Amino acid sequence: MNFTDTHAHLYDPCFATELDMLLERTTEAGVHKIFLPNCDLETVPAMLQLSARFPNHCFPMIGLHPCYVNENVAAELAGLKAYLATHSFWAIGEIGLDFYWDKTFVAQQEAAFREQIGWAKAAGLPIVIHSREATTACLDIIESEGSGTVPGILHCFSGTVAEAERTVALGLHLGIGGVVTYKKSNLPDVIRAVGIEHLVLETDAPYLAPVPYRGKRNESSYIPYIAQAVADALGLPVAEVARLTTANAERIFASVSGSLLP
Repeated sequence: MNFTDTHAHLYDPCFATELDMLLERTTEAGVHKIFLPNCDLETVPAMLQLSARFPNHCFPMIGLHPCYVNENVAAELAGLKAYLATHSFWAIGEIGLDFYWDKTFVAQQEAAFREQIGWAKAAGLPIVIHSREATTACLDIIESEGSGTVPGILHCFSGTVAEAERTVALGLHLGIGGVVTYKKSNLPDVIRAVGIEHLVLETDAPYLAPVPYRGKRNESSYIPYIAQAVADALGLPVAEVARLTTANAERIFASVSGSLLP
């Protein structure tokens, strides 16, 4: 089977001493492509080094994670935009809104989100969106800024069926991760409501490991556990889930035009 992990922070220091073994386990599990979301300026070098080391497996994105938005947001965005002008990336992400941890910089988060959607439109790149306790606000901004023309993924989707339906109506896909394997998750209902044509798989490694590894460090080789939960929800063979979600991911990232911002 051929899986794609559309969201994994494999450049995190917790993986530093075992990257070769990690990628070997991942390949053995059938996961052949891994997309790397960025967090802030400090994480870019490690992410680029990893993608250069494993160019056939690891594919970098660029963006400012909302949890890293602070009083220095203008300088962070300028630095990240400079990278976008000199390097090739596969998406703008992860970007978005997070109202769970701290609402001190909500206005700055929203402004940064809008600016980075503009980068995506200018460069012909998809967006990868982080939303926590902020799905309606995220979708409102995407609707006003993207007008349904910017493809992408609402990462780690955990919202309602109504929110899922609004997301896919905007032309976005739902990123389904380890939460789908949790006993009290509503994601099986969401998956059945929107259909597999709107889904991609992700781990968010090293976070949110699926059952039977819940509470432990996550990694991309665990994608088959997520795929099996999706297969169970839809009554499909897991091989079909692998095929269809990988095809969905390829369509999203095939929107990359190769153009760079001036």
